[in-house]
Amino acid sequence: MPNAYEDIPTALSQAQHRAVSELLRVSPVADELARRFQKAGFSLALVGGSVRDALLGRLGNDLDFTTDARPEDVLKIIRPWADSVWEVGIAFGTVGSQKDARVGDDVQRFQIEVTTYRSEAYDRTSRKPEVSYGDSIEEDLVRRDFTVNAMAVALPEKEFVDPHGGLRDLAEGVLRTPGTPEESFSDDPLRMMRAARFAAQLDFEVAPEVVAAMKAMAGRIEIVSAERVRDELNKLILSAHPRKGLALLVDTGLAGHVLPELPALRLEGDEHHRHKDVYEHSLTVLEQAIALEEDGPDLVLRMAALLHDIGKPRTRRFERDGRVSFHHHEVVGAKMTKKRLSALKYSNELVKDISRLVELHLRFHGYGTGEWTDSAVRRYVRDAGPQLSRLHKLTRSDCTTRNKRKAAALSRAYDGLEERIDQLKEQEELDAIRPDLNGNQIQEILGIRPGPLVGRAYAHLLELRLENGPMEHDAAVAALKEWWAAQDGA
Repeated sequence: MPNAYEDIPTALSQAQHRAVSELLRVSPVADELARRFQKAGFSLALVGGSVRDALLGRLGNDLDFTTDARPEDVLKIIRPWADSVWEVGIAFGTVGSQKDARVGDDVQRFQIEVTTYRSEAYDRTSRKPEVSYGDSIEEDLVRRDFTVNAMAVALPEKEFVDPHGGLRDLAEGVLRTPGTPEESFSDDPLRMMRAARFAAQLDFEVAPEVVAAMKAMAGRIEIVSAERVRDELNKLILSAHPRKGLALLVDTGLAGHVLPELPALRLEGDEHHRHKDVYEHSLTVLEQAIALEEDGPDLVLRMAALLHDIGKPRTRRFERDGRVSFHHHEVVGAKMTKKRLSALKYSNELVKDISRLVELHLRFHGYGTGEWTDSAVRRYVRDAGPQLSRLHKLTRSDCTTRNKRKAAALSRAYDGLEERIDQLKEQEELDAIRPDLNGNQIQEILGIRPGPLVGRAYAHLLELRLENGPMEHDAAVAALKEWWAAQDGA
């Protein structure tokens, strides 16, 4: 839905028509579940993001419901009906389930969460919310994060419940809180990050009073666990408009607490003086990397694009000729990336992949603009490993110059590199470069036992493989013996 409308009543009418269509699609499973709750003496309503997405015409098969039934009653109602049930969130009043249901001529799989009416608040020093259950849907809706997520549809009557004007805010493309933003963010400080995330996902504007509260209360994000912060950051970065959300995090001071390396980039001019600052350059690289994605949002690529220059502030030097240099910022940046992502509890694999891309993002420029030798191509492919495809995209995205001639020259140069890689792949195995003799063969030929000498011999043969390409077996044996004869004390 667009950010603004000249005719709000018309927009509301259009949204309601879309919602009716979406709700009719899911009504077989939703109405069936609602009747089971009704028979047990409880109410049930579709709520929150599900209602918002229905109004936007994009309701999926993940459905959120709210009820006056307590979790133990919800389990009794759902267990005989659902195909599977899980209790991971039951401590917070949420029961999850899966149900296959016929929709028209198809059988569709629905992921369903039913949450008891609740209110939750943080203790000033606690990282976890204290959950208490409520008795009315109005009480439940007022504790939700934003008005566009504080709407419900009571079932099976399909009565629309919107006590805080969420439908109008949805039509206007504005994020507001049901109560005061100060109360909302005090209850759960992560909602400040959610404001940035929803702005990025929906391309909505955040109301001025909400932005003011985010600035005033940014430090309160410190009580939220790293895992929750990480998950919210991922949703923002994987959204359709991440620049919008990231800019809001930086402008309100929240980024200074959760990703301080990002606002630090605003202080640095880049070495080419082609951008206002490295911060703006990094956001542009992120957008250009997104444009090169082929199979949907790629968290590793997007994070590497965002963080690729975070080593620049620590490596800035003012040269005698007036230039500013950032020597080895890629190495420093890789270390900073590892430290930050580890603090945010990212998996070891993601930390390794993202930091490797940060470390390698300048490698292409280190070879100059001349013809790539076979040896240089092998080393480039070997060093990139499984991240080669992402490195291609990151390197191309890192060109943000406004000089069309220079941009075209860089693009042609990288085209040339990719062509050389393809040519060499046709001649030899590049994806898993290894020496022509393995460790067992080295031990047998030299008559030595496992140990450091085998590793040194292996490294020597690998270097020959990278430099000269594949060798015949006899040539590899001869090269190994020649190396061995040159070893002092061998």
